[in-house]
Amino acid sequence: MSDTLTRPLSIEQIAAFLYREARLLDDRQWDEWLTCYTPGATYWMPAWDDDDQLTQDPQSEISLIYYPNRQGLEDRVFRIKTERSGASTPEPRTSHFIGNIEVVGPEGEGTKVRYNWQTLSQRYNTTTTFFGTAFVTLVGEGHDLRIAAKTIILKNDYIPQVIDIYHI
Repeated sequence: MSDTLTRPLSIEQIAAFLYREARLLDDRQWDEWLTCYTPGATYWMPAWDDDDQLTQDPQSEISLIYYPNRQGLEDRVFRIKTERSGASTPEPRTSHFIGNIEVVGPEGEGTKVRYNWQTLSQRYNTTTTFFGTAFVTLVGEGHDLRIAAKTIILKNDYIPQVIDIYHI
């Protein structure tokens, strides 16, 4: 285990990392944003089923977004950067807000964190709000933190457009 996680992480360290990840999305610094994730990082946004329950298995149930590792995120970023994504052209302007950061506890070699988020997205003269809760497992790499797993719970009932990585 790295020096970063041999002692408990402070809320300030966790918040600074989460704020940085959000800023990189807002600033469209895609390559730097990808460095926030470990190569094996899972990135999952389950869907709500007809009984108002979240789906539990991204392999057998519908998900709004699911990437089993960072390569899926890298592919998505490539499509955004090369304008091969109709859903991302033009790219929306976003502003992420993060709050209620809470350490849930240890998770394997890392620390599990829960936080609430809200994103404002401006595109085609329309501002859309997305909001929810996220769970991340943070691990140390050297003196840096990385996300080993991220599960995003979208709480909007209606999504008026395609939702993408920069919305959440």
